Amino acid sequence: MIGTIRRRLDGDVAELIREARHWAGMNQTHLAAALGTTQSVISRWERGHDTPRPETLVKILRACGYEADVVLRPVDTGVDRAQIQAMLRRTPTSRLREAEAMFDFVRTMRRAV
Repeated sequence: MIGTIRRRLDGDVAELIREARHWAGMNQTHLAAALGTTQSVISRWERGHDTPRPETLVKILRACGYEADVVLRPVDTGVDRAQIQAMLRRTPTSRLREAEAMFDFVRTMRRAV
C-alpha cells in the first residue's frame, strides 16, 4: 500500500503532482497514458507552466493511487471581521457621519503641523 502524502497546498500543485507520481513509481509517460494525455502535458503541470482543473487533479491523484481530502478553513488575514460586521450593522448615514468626522479630524491635524 502506498503511504499518505500530507500536503498543504500553498499554490504548489506542481510539486503535489510530481510527488504523487514519484511515490506511485510512475514516470511522466506512464501517468500520461493512464490519464489519456501526453507526457508533455504532465511535464507542463509538474513544472508549473500550466495547472490542471480541480477535477483533473483528482484524476491525477487517483491514477497515482491517492485520493484528495480537501479541508477548507478561513485564512487569518489580520482583518478584524467583528469590526467590519459592527460597521455594516450601522446605517449608511451614521457611517457617512463618522467618515466625515474622521476627515475633519485629519484636516485639523494637518493644519496643526
